[in-house]
Amino acid sequence: MIEHTLSCGIVLARKTEQGWSTLMLRAFHHWDFPKGIREQGEEPIEAAQREVREETGVAALAFDWGERYFETGPYSRGKVARYYIASTETEVVEMGLSPETGEPEHHEWRWVTFDEAYDLGSPRVRQIVQWSRQIIGT
Repeated sequence: MIEHTLSCGIVLARKTEQGWSTLMLRAFHHWDFPKGIREQGEEPIEAAQREVREETGVAALAFDWGERYFETGPYSRGKVARYYIASTETEVVEMGLSPETGEPEHHEWRWVTFDEAYDLGSPRVRQIVQWSRQIIGT
């Protein structure tokens, strides 16, 4: 069996007057949800929450849809990404600095509709958008 590196993230959903929006982060030309590598001894959902906090400053999360998750197939040198869904009322995002480089890990952030998230995302990310919008009911 091949051992994959697990990357854990969260699809953040925020209720607005226009309906649900979700937070996307851009690194170079790639848009994705906040996520990162699980650390030794860390539960996947804890890793996802930590990564969201580190990358966006958003700490107030509610797992309104439970702790179900979606995992992608392997990508980028054998990584597998596991995404949870959480709601937040936090609108302001403060992009954190990478502990390795001292630079922000992402170049831009945007609250977008799920249609916009689908259009911005790669085929891997589009699977997550489709899964999460079915659960949230957007």
